[in-house]
Amino acid sequence: MDHVARVSVRDLRVTAVIGVRDWEREVTQTLTFNVEMAADVAKAAATDDLADALDYSAVARTISSVVREGRFRLIETAAERVAERLLADHPVAWLRLEVLKPIADGGYTAAVTIERGVQAGSGPA
Repeated sequence: MDHVARVSVRDLRVTAVIGVRDWEREVTQTLTFNVEMAADVAKAAATDDLADALDYSAVARTISSVVREGRFRLIETAAERVAERLLADHPVAWLRLEVLKPIADGGYTAAVTIERGVQAGSGPA
């Protein structure tokens, strides 16, 4: 990658079935996703054309689709599946993905952060 940039989608809220408790399987909850991705921006910068860019709207749609369809029990599983799909379907060499889940009966937010792929100038994450 010649002109690597970090492209981010922040504060993406996705309503989905998530959780291990019986009541969680009956309701939807809102997860928040933050993803930072490494992508080559040289062609997009030269052409000023979305077709040559990492389309962050498409990234957001991918995240939402994976999470809603998955009906996962754990946010760790949701994070892994989203990362796998983003790396497979988008021109991304590396990503850092954070998933946040408010814990209503605990008064806190649970978070999982994973890194996948290869950053420029480093080995596998």
